[in-house]
Amino acid sequence: MALLNLFGRKDEPAGLSPRLADTIRGYSIEVMPRTAAKIEDFRALLPRGTLVYIAHIDGTPIEEMVETARRLRDEGFDVMPHFPARIIPDATVLKDWILRYRNEAGVERGLLLAGGVAAPRGAFDSSIGLMETGLFDRHGFRALHVAGHPEGNRDIDPDGGTKAVDEALRWKQAFSERTDASMAIVTQFLFDPAPALEWSQRIAAAGVNLPIHLGIAGPTKLSTLIKFAIACGVGPSLQVLQKRAMDVSKLLVPFTPDEVLAGIADWQANHPDSAIRRIHVFPLGGIRASAEWMNDRAGLAPAAAERDRAGG
Repeated sequence: MALLNLFGRKDEPAGLSPRLADTIRGYSIEVMPRTAAKIEDFRALLPRGTLVYIAHIDGTPIEEMVETARRLRDEGFDVMPHFPARIIPDATVLKDWILRYRNEAGVERGLLLAGGVAAPRGAFDSSIGLMETGLFDRHGFRALHVAGHPEGNRDIDPDGGTKAVDEALRWKQAFSERTDASMAIVTQFLFDPAPALEWSQRIAAAGVNLPIHLGIAGPTKLSTLIKFAIACGVGPSLQVLQKRAMDVSKLLVPFTPDEVLAGIADWQANHPDSAIRRIHVFPLGGIRASAEWMNDRAGLAPAAAERDRAGG
């Protein structure tokens, strides 16, 4: 069995790329209340201090969201629930959600995004509307993350362009400069790092220097991945999967994000001033499979293993 060092990392197995490991360490992961409920103890899977996002799928009661947040906080993890603007009726409900997260689960972070519905159900159309209320700052949320779309977002730019998306990012950059909010951009998952890396340069040139957390898909069946990619509106990088699907021999082999992560790691090595700071995992093939894969590639140990080594 691999040993742990003082930082909770396993001794690096033969062939482990230090560059790749450095890119993976500090990864965040996304869960939903129903998927989180299947995990007996996250400390047996995730490294200590992992940031866990809780996706708020349309129709999920706020009670389930808050309970999941409280459970993860009690197990020692940082928590960042989603606030999908288009399913929030009004500022009164938004304030209620914020206060429940703060008072019942000790949460002080949130991912603000438009949400997965085509039309607003109430007063808010976008994350900007949520931010303009001032409620997050007023009630002690110190970190606000926003969505990034390296391959565009047809909900915002129906013609496939980037003008409205870019303008929204510039507004959020200005918001971060005039407030105390600690902000970052979290992207949709991609299968080819090139569009995201080019996008990071483009927005930097436009004056947006918020830290970027690049989304990747965890290991899963290729058919599952293609289904999620189409549903989530993943753009040109979907062609990587489509080409893979044309090779019958590869249909039987689960997708893993090795090539995507290797491309990001090489980029970071050659662009030390890049705004790319973290990898965010969408565990489409299951939380356990994604966490174990990431931990193995980076020589990381779950919090429980680190605790056992420390004697309690």
